[in-house]
Amino acid sequence: MQKQLILLVSFLFFITLQAQPNILSNEAEISVLTVGPGNDLNDAFGHSAFRILDRKNKIDEVYGYGEFNFNAPNFYLKFAQGKLNYSIGKDDFYRFYQVYAYYNRSIKAQILNLSQTEKQKLYNFLLNNYKPKNRNYLYEFFFDNCATKIKDVTNIAANNTIQFKLPENYEEKSFRTLIHENLNRNSWGSLGIDMALGAVIDKKATPEEQMFLPKYIYKFFKAATINNGSTPLVKESKILYAKKETVERESFLTSPLFIFGIIGFLIIFITYKDYKNNKQSKWLDITLFSVTGLISVVILLLWFATNHTGTHQNYNLLWACPINILVLSQLYKKNISDWFIKYIKLLVILLCLLTLHWIIGIQVFAIGLIPLLIALCIRYIFLINHYNKL
Repeated sequence: MQKQLILLVSFLFFITLQAQPNILSNEAEISVLTVGPGNDLNDAFGHSAFRILDRKNKIDEVYGYGEFNFNAPNFYLKFAQGKLNYSIGKDDFYRFYQVYAYYNRSIKAQILNLSQTEKQKLYNFLLNNYKPKNRNYLYEFFFDNCATKIKDVTNIAANNTIQFKLPENYEEKSFRTLIHENLNRNSWGSLGIDMALGAVIDKKATPEEQMFLPKYIYKFFKAATINNGSTPLVKESKILYAKKETVERESFLTSPLFIFGIIGFLIIFITYKDYKNNKQSKWLDITLFSVTGLISVVILLLWFATNHTGTHQNYNLLWACPINILVLSQLYKKNISDWFIKYIKLLVILLCLLTLHWIIGIQVFAIGLIPLLIALCIRYIFLINHYNKL
């Protein structure tokens, strides 16, 4: 009987010991960590995470959303379709700090001004979210990412009492402008984004929508209040790691503007030679119609065959027209149909419409494409004149 009693007491003590770390002490602090941008496209927008620090219970953990597994089945297909599951990750703070310090990315902390009940509620939410059955979620770049999760979870913990006020030097900006703040406009990453994402991201983001980027989480949290506006949301801000200044060199010779400048020049040069010799380099036209047609197929798939919301209403189709593939056979004929000349005139009109869309702000296009668009327009005008002479 005595042995059984000892075993029972030992068991209860063990259970208590296991459960205890989930209960935060009164000394616990919960911070929002904001990590600065990295050098690659996938980390160019920074990162946000929660830090749970409770020295009394020896807890120093970081929870961050937006992790994914490269080894997941059909990874690239699901990523392209917008159906890839992301998850919440958990890490030791020391390791978290060392990784980002190694890559020279700044780390700033904002200690949240929450009550003990609110801290425990937030921590419990993270612990529950980290369970394998709850860990995964469908990622959405603008509305459900590593930064928006921070806003949403904090608001849940604070019983939806957070009042987000406009931060200092606030400006109205479109989603695309906010993205461009973190990218060199004349970079391949920016080119890919501007080609893949449509006019829906050229609308003005509301103040709360700006918080899809970690640096705006930092700004809006700094100005936010709780408890009917009487208490600042952030109790204290700290710089945990300051980025060391480095000289970042980007070669213009490998930039989209330079590469497409060369391509555009070659198209115009061949067009000039064709005009002088009164001939048509059909291989060039077949190449241009094929490439622009294939690009249009990708744009259409991103628009209609995926769950990505930012790829809708993409007016890059004004220069990469899907009909180009369907009319390829005309370029192989000796005598083209009359309607084909009218179609090429339509392509010139579409390029003019693209320019108008750009000027009035319906959609902003990649600056690296400018030489190619000019060359396409010149080539189409040449083809109209050439075919009219036949």
